[in-house]
Amino acid sequence: MKTLEELEKIREDEKTVAGKKVISVGMATCGIAAGARPVMNSFATEIRTRGIKNAELTMMGCIGMCRLEPIVQVTDEDGTKTTYIKMTEDKAARVVKEHILGGTPVKEYTAE
Repeated sequence: MKTLEELEKIREDEKTVAGKKVISVGMATCGIAAGARPVMNSFATEIRTRGIKNAELTMMGCIGMCRLEPIVQVTDEDGTKTTYIKMTEDKAARVVKEHILGGTPVKEYTAE
């Protein structure tokens, strides 16, 4: 069990990674079963082929919305989080182009 102080530090650390956008792909069993692995690979390919240096690709566990998997959460440099739902490889490519590079979240893919 983590102490409250340890949990707060983890939360703060997740907000930003050295001034980079953080792309977190839900890779729990529910996410993988829904297709998260190809989505993760698509983000990795887009980041690599476009030479993006201001983004960090990570994995996260289940956030309790299994019916909306694959889920991806993008945390901008200022700590703003955007949650994308029912992601696909093609959607991941568009998120990289418009949100990661362009700075504009793709609202039609979000939970809002």
